[in-house]
Amino acid sequence: MPLRYGFLSTYPPTQCGLATFAAALFDELNSPTPGASSGVVRLLDATDRAGATAEPAAPLTRPPGRSGRTSRPVLVGDLVAGTPGGPRAAARLLNGFDVAVVQHEYGVYGGPDGDEVLAVLDALDVPVIVVLHTVLVKPTPHQRHVLESVVASADAVVVMTETARVRLVEGFQVHPRRVVVIPHGAADNRRAPTEHSGGPIILTWGLIGPGKGIEWGIAAMADLADLDPAPHYVIAGQTHPKVLAREGEAYREGLAARIRGLGLTGSVSFDDRYLDPVSLAGLVRQADVVLLPYDSVDQVTSGVLIEAVTALRPIVATRFPHAVELLGDGSGLLVPHRDPAAIAAAVRRIATDETVSAGLASAAAAQAPDLLWPAVAGRYRRLAAGLVARTGSRPSTAPVPVAR
Repeated sequence: MPLRYGFLSTYPPTQCGLATFAAALFDELNSPTPGASSGVVRLLDATDRAGATAEPAAPLTRPPGRSGRTSRPVLVGDLVAGTPGGPRAAARLLNGFDVAVVQHEYGVYGGPDGDEVLAVLDALDVPVIVVLHTVLVKPTPHQRHVLESVVASADAVVVMTETARVRLVEGFQVHPRRVVVIPHGAADNRRAPTEHSGGPIILTWGLIGPGKGIEWGIAAMADLADLDPAPHYVIAGQTHPKVLAREGEAYREGLAARIRGLGLTGSVSFDDRYLDPVSLAGLVRQADVVLLPYDSVDQVTSGVLIEAVTALRPIVATRFPHAVELLGDGSGLLVPHRDPAAIAAAVRRIATDETVSAGLASAAAAQAPDLLWPAVAGRYRRLAAGLVARTGSRPSTAPVPVAR
């Protein structure tokens, strides 16, 4: 009998990296056995709907897999942040599956630093896999308490990079044997790049907001104006919903003003459509360079980075931890943070030297198979099967004492 997975996560139509990750992993875990009775308890923020109280949504159908096939409804319930009794109700639903797969980010659960998740974990009776999407370098005492309590409640903890594993084990009270590294997955877009006319296309994509470092990419374009044919920088993606709710389009408007001020209106463009996976894959295949100019010096997981590597696109990225770890074998060029001149120099190398771009693509091709969703889901499947087969009781769910 195939295992039945109960997911606790944000989930489409919510637009965030966590929801996209959960939908892709859920689909792949169930693709060999589309009749398997897995399901999702979706996390909702009650303020997401213009300040109104969020009502439980109608069941969602399973997202189409690679074949385009859809299956039975996957949404079995909602956990609306701050709802009395909500965590216990979510746990009852998850206890109806063989394994609970809990996605963790501080900002997606109710309570201070998302500590509402602890009530869910405390009421779970089935084996629990917690997937950590963030491991902070300098957590507050309460953030530390939440994460250590989450980990203490799990049968296995998945992080997506070796950097995150080391940070977790060395910086928190965590038993190393509970921690497993399974990379972020990506769809198989290992196809020949799409031919296009004109100069090189430089692409940054994802949900837009402060911290993405796009201003440094724009400034770099001014240093590349001498290239013939001239490059074009495409910034694809909608503004992050939480950024939009908090400050509107101020960040995007500031970028547009910067473009005008540098006289780059013909060299930089926005594509603010929501792109489905097929449309996004087509856009990525047109790119001669994928640029990740992120400001963060702490980011240990980037789905966009994984997707760029598996699409075999030459990458220029700032030295955030996931990029340093993944691109260190020569599958990308690393540059300092907030350094337009360094970005421009790296892009110039790729755009003007075919041996450089070919070498980057070759190194990416060697990594790609292990990063595709079938391989990643296989590792989750084996982890879950081992937990279900294990005899004995679950680990204690008693919260870790708060450090004083």
